[in-house]
Amino acid sequence: MSNDERADLLDRFRRGDPTALAELYDRFAGRLYRVAFRMLGDHGLAEDAVQEVFLGVLKVRYRLGTLEDLSAYLFCCLRRAVGRLQVIRQRNKNLAHGSFQDAETGAPETQGGETIWSKWVLQALQQLPPEQQEVVLLKIEGELTFAEIAMALGISPNTAASRYRYALQKLRHYLSAQKE
Repeated sequence: MSNDERADLLDRFRRGDPTALAELYDRFAGRLYRVAFRMLGDHGLAEDAVQEVFLGVLKVRYRLGTLEDLSAYLFCCLRRAVGRLQVIRQRNKNLAHGSFQDAETGAPETQGGETIWSKWVLQALQQLPPEQQEVVLLKIEGELTFAEIAMALGISPNTAASRYRYALQKLRHYLSAQKE
């Protein structure tokens, strides 16, 4: 999508054109969902996160005129939505178990061949530090550039690229150890 197309889409959206929201959803929902699912490991919660992003965008549509990068903005919103859902899920787990300590989180499940990621790759991904894991998910599942990742996370593009490079090194090491 060119800059002119983005500007036109945002302008139509701000003016209340109902087809513009549908177009935004069609362009971004799949990528947002894939990242949310990898972060949350739950289909329902991932759907909730994406819905929260689009409801939030709808609420602030009049203020989107100064937006520099639509992709980065949407993934930044997704990151916040996922964080809120993780807190709620943890709180519910703690209440259900009568505990107020953090529980261990497992790797996201793969179900019915929906994903091409193998169990080993998912396990390896879970071994990464959260900031590297986030960059990998935004790059691969979100299909963002390093510049867009930088804007979404509030870091420099060089930091995003180095986190990605270090994550890939760690993933290679972990996977080669599993292979042996």
